[in-house]
Amino acid sequence: MSWTLARLRPGDPFPAPEQALPAGAPYPGLLAVGGRLDAAALREAYAHGIFPWFGEDEPPLWWSPDPRMVLLPAELRVSRSLRRAARRFADDPRCSLYIDGDFEQVMRACAAPRAGAPGTWIGADIVAAYVGLHREGLAHSFELRRDGELLAGLYVVALGAAVFGESMFTRVTDGSKVALMALCGFALAHGLRFVDCQQQTAHLSSLGARPWPRDAFLRALEQSRTLPGPPCWQYDWTQFRQHCAAWL
Repeated sequence: MSWTLARLRPGDPFPAPEQALPAGAPYPGLLAVGGRLDAAALREAYAHGIFPWFGEDEPPLWWSPDPRMVLLPAELRVSRSLRRAARRFADDPRCSLYIDGDFEQVMRACAAPRAGAPGTWIGADIVAAYVGLHREGLAHSFELRRDGELLAGLYVVALGAAVFGESMFTRVTDGSKVALMALCGFALAHGLRFVDCQQQTAHLSSLGARPWPRDAFLRALEQSRTLPGPPCWQYDWTQFRQHCAAWL
């Protein structure tokens, strides 16, 4: 069986997500290769349920998998150990919780080599494109710090009431999960509908994410992305305790 993959030139529009390679193809969910990688292209891609994911020596690869892994903020699973970790960090006067303290620093920390991972998909071009999106107010970082030192964090794309989780990292046990708690608490407080987790993994399932058919995801995205987003992206431990009280 043969499959057709769209090849984009800079400025070409993205094909419909439904044209992504199906299950059974060599790379299911892959939609297109090539095109431009900058903030404008990312904005257009995310608005239609498409995201980039490729290695440093590859051209831009654009994906729209079916099913799509999605986390509803209220369905975050908080284990006993995570609850203890969150309380410990929140009660430590040396620890701070931020949004957008240093977005690029979080991205570069997410790109750092990890045990068992041969490389990273967060290359220089990816960093530059998402930093451009951040400057437009459409990408944000959640950061856990101690005495100003970055311990853990994650970054997201946000369009209206839709949030797209991109990557997370931690240098301390459960640090990135505490950042995810903060994201979900913030989402609940501001009416953000869902956190797109993109690909299915056992780790995401353990945190409460579940697969949605792509057509259901695209309908939810269409309904959510034009709604008003949060008026201000700010966060601290006082808000964390209020918004995450059910988990603490």
